[in-house]
Parts: sequence; structure tokens; C-alpha cells
Amino acid sequence: MDSHYAARKKVLLFSLVTFCTFYNCYASVVNASQTAWLSVNVSDSRVRKIPHTMFGLSFEEINHSGAGGLWAELVSNRGFEAGGQNIPSNISPWSIIGDKSSILVSTDRSSCFDRNKIALRMEVLCDGNGRNICPAGGVGVYNPGFWGMNIEQGKTYKVTFYVRSLQPMEMSVSFVDSNGLRTLATADITDGNVREWTKKEITLEAKGTDANSRLQLTTTKKCTVWLDQVSAMPLSTHKGHGFRNDLFNMLADLKPGFIRFPGGSFVEGEWLVNAFRWRESIGPWEERPGHFGDVWQYWTDDGLGYFEYLQLAEDLGALPVWVFNNGVSRSEQVDTSIILPFVRDILDALEFAKGDPTSKWGSVRASMGHSEPFDLRYVAIGNQDCGNKNYHGNYMKFYDAIKGAYPDIKIISNCDGSVQRLDDPADLYDFHVYTNANSMFSMAHNFDHTSRSGPKAFVSEYAVTGNDAGRGSLLKALAEAGLLLGLETNSDVVEMASNAPLFVNANDMRFTPDAIVFDSSKVYGTPTYWMQHFFKDSNGATLLNSKLQPSSLTSLLASVISWNNPEDNRSYLRIKVVNFGSSGVILNVSINGMDQSSIEAAGSTITSLTSQNVMDENSFNQPKKVAPITSPLGKVSNKMNVILAPHSLTCIDLLRKSNFIEAVASEDLHTSI
Repeated sequence: MDSHYAARKKVLLFSLVTFCTFYNCYASVVNASQTAWLSVNVSDSRVRKIPHTMFGLSFEEINHSGAGGLWAELVSNRGFEAGGQNIPSNISPWSIIGDKSSILVSTDRSSCFDRNKIALRMEVLCDGNGRNICPAGGVGVYNPGFWGMNIEQGKTYKVTFYVRSLQPMEMSVSFVDSNGLRTLATADITDGNVREWTKKEITLEAKGTDANSRLQLTTTKKCTVWLDQVSAMPLSTHKGHGFRNDLFNMLADLKPGFIRFPGGSFVEGEWLVNAFRWRESIGPWEERPGHFGDVWQYWTDDGLGYFEYLQLAEDLGALPVWVFNNGVSRSEQVDTSIILPFVRDILDALEFAKGDPTSKWGSVRASMGHSEPFDLRYVAIGNQDCGNKNYHGNYMKFYDAIKGAYPDIKIISNCDGSVQRLDDPADLYDFHVYTNANSMFSMAHNFDHTSRSGPKAFVSEYAVTGNDAGRGSLLKALAEAGLLLGLETNSDVVEMASNAPLFVNANDMRFTPDAIVFDSSKVYGTPTYWMQHFFKDSNGATLLNSKLQPSSLTSLLASVISWNNPEDNRSYLRIKVVNFGSSGVILNVSINGMDQSSIEAAGSTITSLTSQNVMDENSFNQPKKVAPITSPLGKVSNKMNVILAPHSLTCIDLLRKSNFIEAVASEDLHTSI
């Protein structure tokens, strides 16, 4: 441990950042060996409106983010399709209750659903009486869900399944603990005639709690029975739309301006046969065939489909950004000469999202419960495909067709336009960056010299990776904060930015680190997640003219905005500063054009994100070890000193007595920041 870490070890988290005015100084516990000056010019007419879409979310079906995550379906492989279309097939994670003398389980292709023909066949050999008596609990099958089902006492769950039997049916449907010994909820279903496929629905109220539960279907009656499309959903999802409440709330708390979906490499597929297809993911859930995501190596039933993604965006109050496959996967490409069917497919998808409810595909959307069109304004043609030989040709086919049918839609190219002009027309270009912490922090200036005309940048994936990142370190978050400050000050050429990946199930940490970590019952935000809270009020805010000196102090970055809080309808001036260095800094702040009497002390706050060790992380045991701490400023002034802790992100919110800053267009503002 070096001397800086030893000094910080003595510092309590709540006192890492302190505040002084030129007339009053409160206790300073951080040894500040450097001094910097930040001047803010409130009266400068060269202010600029930050896009309402500036900061948002990038959702990809990776790390079981959707299946076994945000999408609240509890059953894994609910249609028995994950093992493929050939029989016999692997039914994992389903397991058998009973031995071979009492039950035989297999798969066949007898399902009533044309797009998913696999069904489960149970031949029950034992009975309630006679020489081969079934065990007391019965025989059958059980599903553990995605590393355990979180069943909570007092909550209600809807279990749905399709069944066919050659004999009258007597079946128990139960939630039990992981050992199958304690029953949390159960109900018996009987039917004298289920020789044809029949849909069964039942609600179960839990009498106990277990985060590692399983669903089981059992019988004590000799019979031959088929099962298909077995689903278990909590009734307490967000607005009944199927989203797990705690994970949805983590997203909503970031106030995203947009949400990009469904990827990422998930869109491409390693092979086109496994790419995400919107058409296969709409309509009744039991009719969706599902598919194997061969990039991230797991099956999804596509309950979280194209419609649900659009609904998610609407529920979040965010604009949807749909990324679609352009005939290019990671291992194969469709030649431009035969791309037309793919283009027509995308036009159908846009009609589904935006079309009148009387149109062919708009009527399908309406039948799913959403008669009004979704507010789809952005689409991305492919993901990271610019270097592929067919991309440019395919791109232009999609571009021309979409602009011809929907000229209002903004189209995002995969090619980088930050250094040189694009060869093809576009409204935005996609920019991805995964690198170490120092490189990420230095990329704050990446767009300083980008042409101020032409397509805008969409930084849709940014993340510190490698040793600097750990499983989500403070160092990672601070480096990314530096990038975001640079993007904010260059918001005349950057229209959108989002961190990736967004979610990770703790049982499938395939790509790490991520912003939000969860399991079946718990969730926490990494420092990167909490860092994004510092930027959530920037969407639609006004960027002010500011200057940080000396320029030789390269470990500091700052941005200043004016923003309105819709919760109290008050206006604030916000100063954000990241100290990426290992020494404390005295920051002298001078706000020109706003006197002290225009600032209200009550309601003015200072917030800091820091910790004792730059590699500190959060966990289920310590979910907020590294999280923002907010304190009142007390006495305020237009001239003040702020003590910045080493390796910290600091936000000062000054409550203004009046709102007098209005944004005007300016292409010169970035040069003075």
C-alpha cells in the first residue's frame, strides 16, 4: 500500500470531500498537495442545449441479462426446445422426479405449436395402488429456473402449461425448496378429458420464501401425459409487462434518454441461423420458437422479444434504438445482390412498431395490446460490421429503403466518423471503446477536433476492461466518468452515449465487468452504475462555458451545466469534477455572472464518489461500499474552494433563486471548455 492509500485509509467516507468559501473554511481531512482553478461564465451567451438523448442504456442479451434476468419468467427452457429439433433431445435444466421403475421421460415432436414442435412425454409406470405404488410425493419433472427461482411468501405466481393425456389427468403443481422437501405453494389439477392439447392456468400464493426454489409437476396416477410450454411468472412485474421490478427500477433510476437493444453481438449471431429475428419473437409467447444465442452460448425462449423491448423503452420514458441484423453475422455474410428479402423484413418490423393499427403489421402490434404506434426514431444498421466486405452495399440497400418509407427515422452507421467523413450517408455513427483506465480517461478529448458538421456520434458501448476493471472497480468508474465529461462538453457532435454491458447474472459472468449485478433475488450497482447517476440530469440540460486551469494538471476534468429538477421545479447549477490522480486537489471555483445572493444555501449539496482503495468494488455483502454520498453545502458563494479527494468524482449542485440561463446554438462553445 503506497503513502497515498495509507493516508486515505484514515479518512471516513462521509468526510472525504469538504467545502470551503473564501470567508469560511470547514475541516479538511484530505491532504491536498495541488491547486486548480475552475472559472464558470454564467453570463456568456455561448451556451448550448445538451441533447435529451445524451445519456442512456445499451441492453444486450448477454450474461443472462434478459432470460433469467430482467424478463421475469422463472422457467428455463419452458418449451423443451433448447435441446434442438432432433429427438431424443436434451431437456436440461429439467430433471426427473422418480426412478426408471416409476417413470420414463422422453421428447417427441407432437406439440400443437407449429414453430416449436418438441414436447415432453411422461410415461408414469407407478400408480396409487397395486404392486407398483408411486412415492408419496408422486413422480414427474421439475425445473430449477435460472439458478433457482425466487419464491417469496405472500406473493402470487401464475403457472401456465399445455397438457395432453391418454387418461384422465390428476396432477400437482408446486413450488418447493431446492431439495424438494419443503412445499412453498401447491395446487392440484384434475381433468377427465385432456386427450387433445389443453391450456391450464393456475395461480399459486407462496406460504414461504426461498430464493433457490424450483417448480415441479407430479402425479401419483398411472398414465401417459405430454407437457409443453410450461411458464411461471410472478404477478408483481412492472405494470404487468413482465419486467422484474427491482431490475427495472435500477434502470429507471438512471433516467435514461434512450435504450439500445437487443445488442451487441447478440444481433449478429456467430452464424445467421442464430441471429435475433424480430418476427420470431412477437405474438403469443407460447408460439415463439426461441433460439440459441451462439455468441454468448445460451438458449433464450424470446419471451423478451421485439415488442417487449419497445414496451420497455416506453415504460422507462426512453427512446428506443433498435439494432437490426443487416445480413452479416460474425462468420458469414449475405451478398448485396440477394439482400432484398432482409430489407423487406426490416420494413415489416418498422411497420409493426410505427404503423397504423389497421396496417398489416401494425394490427399485429395492436392485437398484442398496444394500438398506438411506438415512438421508434432511431435504428442501427448492424453492429460492429463496418469492416465486412458486404456491409457498405447492404447498408445502402437498407438506408434507401428505410428513408424512402420512414424519412423521419435516424439511421446509425457502424463506421467511425470521428476522424474522417463517412463514405455513406448517415444521421449518426456508432463508436465503441473498450480499453484500460488511463486510455479511457484520455479519450475525454477524443471528439475535441471532430468536424462540427456531418453525422453525430453515438458512443453506444464504452467500458474499461482488463486488470484495471476488476469486477467493477472505482478506477473503472472514474476513467469512464472522464470520458463522459468529455462527451458532455462535446455534445454538439455527440448525441448519445451508453455503457456496456448493462447487466450480469452472478451465475453467468461471461463478460465482465458490468454496471448491474444480480441473482435470483438480489441486485447491486457497481461503481460504474453509480457514476452514471452523476450524468442522469444532463439530458436536455444547458452546457455552460467553463475553463479549468492549469492545463498541465491532466488528472482533472470538469463540466458545468444548468438543469431543472422536475421533482421540485427548481433550477440548479451543477459542477462535476473528476480527480483521476492519487493526490488531493484544492479546486478554486469562480462563478462569473451570478452573485452570491442568487444562490440558496438550503438545497445546495455536494456529492462524492470515492473510496479508500481505487480498486474497491461493490458486492452482495457490501452493495454500497462504493456509492455516492451527498451532504448539504451549508454556506454557499460564487467563489469557493472545494477539496477534491484523490481518485474521486465530485458533483456540486447550487440551487438558484431564479432560472435565467437559456441555451442558444453555438458551435464555438467546446473550444473554451
